[in-house]
Amino acid sequence: MVEIAVAERDGVGADGAPRPTEDHVAVLDNAVVVLDGATSPHPDLPSGGWYASLLVHSLSQALSAEPEADLSILLAESIADVARRESLAPGRSPSSTVAIARWTDDTVDGLVLADSPIVAFGPSGADPLTDDRLVSLRDGGQLRTGADVRAKRNAPDGFWVAEAEPKAAAEAVRRSWPRSEVEALLLATDGVAIGVDEYALFDWPEVLAISRQRGPDAVLDAVRTAEKQDPDGDRWPRAKRHDDQLLVLIELGVAPGKNRGLPGSEICGRASTLDA
Repeated sequence: MVEIAVAERDGVGADGAPRPTEDHVAVLDNAVVVLDGATSPHPDLPSGGWYASLLVHSLSQALSAEPEADLSILLAESIADVARRESLAPGRSPSSTVAIARWTDDTVDGLVLADSPIVAFGPSGADPLTDDRLVSLRDGGQLRTGADVRAKRNAPDGFWVAEAEPKAAAEAVRRSWPRSEVEALLLATDGVAIGVDEYALFDWPEVLAISRQRGPDAVLDAVRTAEKQDPDGDRWPRAKRHDDQLLVLIELGVAPGKNRGLPGSEICGRASTLDA
């Protein structure tokens, strides 16, 4: 039996004012999709949250229609679908990260585009699937201005996100694991992953333990508490006091064929954006 728990929380804008989350999640029969809409590079463009809501819906339809199709192909088709329907042009469109986890009787597949990681857990411990290009450029001082970001976005020497360029899907970081070797997955947006990568509040195995013992909301609480203790970003410089947060825990349990006659997989959880 597959069990899924979702925790999400609004952040604030760059001006510090509350605004609706730009993170989106879809829970499907054999997959979970997580997107984090990016702040638009131009004030006259729609928000990244608007774009992410459209892309998560298109991806959900594609994964439901072809549940075992190549993930990068489905992503490319969904990017093209949204761009066509909304008349979006590369370089002049809002964008989003993408994380897709999918499981079958035999395998677990992951796809990550930009900084929304997937972490698989099994007998060997935590196995993070990450796309570090955006973080590496930022840490290297190559994304200091909006012009820098625009020049590096979806460029060979830059970073890749879902936007209006379908070829970005081929640049996603991917991995497949035998189903028998994965007992749980975590999917997170950077508003949660920052607690591991920058704040060092816990590592991924500890995030899993907290999520199992107290629910994934407890992880979000810990990150928010740390940020409230550093309201001006003196200890942890950041663009927003609180980013949007989204964390998904997928408990895969015993792989089919090894469950001694237990009933087939059941999905527990919720999809917050399919009708967005």
